Amino acid sequence: MHLLDAFITYLTLEKNYSKHTIAAYHKDILAFVVFLESKEMLAIEAVSYDEIRQWIVLLSSEGLTSRSVNRKISALNSFYNYLLKIKARKNNPLQKHKALKISKKIQLPFSESELAEVFDKAVVQDDFESVRNITIIKLLYSTGMRRSELINLDVSAIDFFNKQLKVLGKRNKERIIPLLPEMITQLEAYLFLRNTICGAEEMSLFVTEKGKKIYPTLVYRIINSYFAPVSSKVKKSPHILRHTFATRLLQEGADLNSVKELLGHASLASTQVYTHNDINKLKDAYTKAHPRNKNK
Repeated sequence: MHLLDAFITYLTLEKNYSKHTIAAYHKDILAFVVFLESKEMLAIEAVSYDEIRQWIVLLSSEGLTSRSVNRKISALNSFYNYLLKIKARKNNPLQKHKALKISKKIQLPFSESELAEVFDKAVVQDDFESVRNITIIKLLYSTGMRRSELINLDVSAIDFFNKQLKVLGKRNKERIIPLLPEMITQLEAYLFLRNTICGAEEMSLFVTEKGKKIYPTLVYRIINSYFAPVSSKVKKSPHILRHTFATRLLQEGADLNSVKELLGHASLASTQVYTHNDINKLKDAYTKAHPRNKNK
């Protein structure tokens, strides 16, 4: 398994992947190794596409979604590309592989009225947890950052003088996000309460009532609990606030490249998922703008 160990080291030191991504890659590739051993097949570095295809069939028959299968194959693909790079293989058995089709689920952003109702209810609440929760919601909505990015924010990330925030995104890429004056005021109010329960040694911006760094399930519960009473949408999560942020900016005419930078996307393809407008708006724009219709 020295090749797999070398690959993990490569992802860590050269590609600078996150611990979460590296752990997922390691787990997926090991699962393929276990499959090969159970079928007494070739070693992982020597297989052909036939063995990989058998694994894909098995995974699908076990009920894994196409998205999950594609993720596992993507990990394998990266591994074989690495073997090519170090000349441990002459080809990538997945070179001509086509990813399984995934049915696209439309994620609806929160409406302005839903957001207003959540924010209005929070005005009268001044205890630590309530102020922290609404600060989290407002920050996710006003910056579009990821849940993991929010959790890992330190107090030092806030630049009050320049009204901006330094965020550490995927693959440890830093980006600067501007902060609205309202968000600055909200953060100042939160920090006043936070500093009464935290010692100087705790650097995390968002903490629990015990003064410890918050965790992913807590952030999800906060978003879900605040939006469940005001929204009938099936999904009420931190990502929907990110989705809402991007959708609103694009609807108001923001440049796609600018939104890409704010979201911390590596490519425009990731940002373009937020450009799907309401069909009625598209029809209206079409009938008003098309030269044939305007001539009539």
